[in-house]
Amino acid sequence: MNTSSLYLTALALTLTNAAAFAHDYKAGPLKIVHPWSRATPAGAKVGGGYLGIENTGTTPDRLVSVSVPFAARTEMHEMATTNGVMTMRPLEQGVDVPAGGKVEFKPGGYHIMFMELKQPLKQGEAVKGTLTFEKAGTVEVEFKVDAVGAKGGEPSAHTGH
Repeated sequence: MNTSSLYLTALALTLTNAAAFAHDYKAGPLKIVHPWSRATPAGAKVGGGYLGIENTGTTPDRLVSVSVPFAARTEMHEMATTNGVMTMRPLEQGVDVPAGGKVEFKPGGYHIMFMELKQPLKQGEAVKGTLTFEKAGTVEVEFKVDAVGAKGGEPSAHTGH
């Protein structure tokens, strides 16, 4: 490789890493890590949203609402398995984010339901949303849309992703 090729490769890696870091967001002491969603088939009326929230502060906070322009409404839900039976319930009061702790929204646990979708979520796109916290206020995020069956892994594993 010549010097010019090495420079272009280094520049491309730097720009890729810079774009990757842009997928984490801050709201006061809260860090929102890797918001993502799954692609939805045409005609689907619901979708799901996932992310991690880290609270580096000394005061607890609460995610009280999520709004998105691509769905008529959103709800935060919790899935749990008790005695082999999976249940899902809405969290009308929101989700607590403990001081010095973190909360993971992931498939099979806490998640955001995008209800009455106005358009399908397409793999590879990023869709805007607004998170509202009791103390930290609002923060604009983008949910990166992954494949239909994506597992997403742990949002905390995507720090810097």
